[in-house]
Amino acid sequence: MTPDLRQLRYFVAVAEESSYTRAAERLMISQQSLSQQISLLERMLAVRLFDRDSRGTSLTAVGALFLPEARAVLDRADEAMDVVARAARGELGSLRLAFLATTTNHLLPPVVRAVRERLPGLDVATEETTIAPLVEGLRRGHYDVAFTRPPLVEGLEARTLVSEPVCAVLPEDHPLAGRSQLTLGELADERWVLSPRSSWEPWHRAFDDSFRTAGFTPDVVQRDASVQNLLGLVAAGVGVTRLAQSASNLRRTGVVFVPLAGESVPTEMVWLTGNTSPALHRLLDVVTEMAATTDFTRSG
Repeated sequence: MTPDLRQLRYFVAVAEESSYTRAAERLMISQQSLSQQISLLERMLAVRLFDRDSRGTSLTAVGALFLPEARAVLDRADEAMDVVARAARGELGSLRLAFLATTTNHLLPPVVRAVRERLPGLDVATEETTIAPLVEGLRRGHYDVAFTRPPLVEGLEARTLVSEPVCAVLPEDHPLAGRSQLTLGELADERWVLSPRSSWEPWHRAFDDSFRTAGFTPDVVQRDASVQNLLGLVAAGVGVTRLAQSASNLRRTGVVFVPLAGESVPTEMVWLTGNTSPALHRLLDVVTEMAATTDFTRSG
């Protein structure tokens, strides 16, 4: 048989107090119960741990060797309990964070900084990706949480961190570049550069609806999955596009961002429905708190 933690605590208490009476008081048990447990421990180990005489209680040579080992076991047990408690509070563990490519520049630095400061026991891995592998990664458990525009699909939970204007992105010498605001309908005769429809069909269905509401079908002359490349195509005069205002951090010259009247887009934290990880939900709370005082649309 192997001694249990209670017996080890009783042994250490008697050793430290050099008295069954004082040890029983410290442990808040009867002296008889304490004596019985120590006797059981000695029989279990087949050794005598204490000598008792008129002068009191003292450790035998074997008991003196056993004392530091018993303390080490108890310390390790306490450490294990602390690990469990911290893990249950979401203070320990590992998380995999995905960032939609268009959000990485302004979201990754403050999010990772906050986690390092507030939850130093969490091991966080980050990855930049596009929307389709981001959603698939959440569904397969490759990612725990993603920072993205709304995926517009079922089976995912979301919290909005920030909402920002959607802008028409025009060449800097475009006749409408000086406007403070535009309607989408005013761009009906423009050539457009957009992302491929295959990049994420739910988004393109939403784009179709907005163009339809504005009364036109865009003349798409080129498609590219990279926001950087779309901005370059606009700067080169190939066409115009529409992007969240925070994308202006990706290119400072050659293009102008003009807000589109009545249009905005949120950035969300998204995770798989049913994910009960304490670490995940602690991170969600930390980032939600930070969102109340941080402008996430600016470069980190």
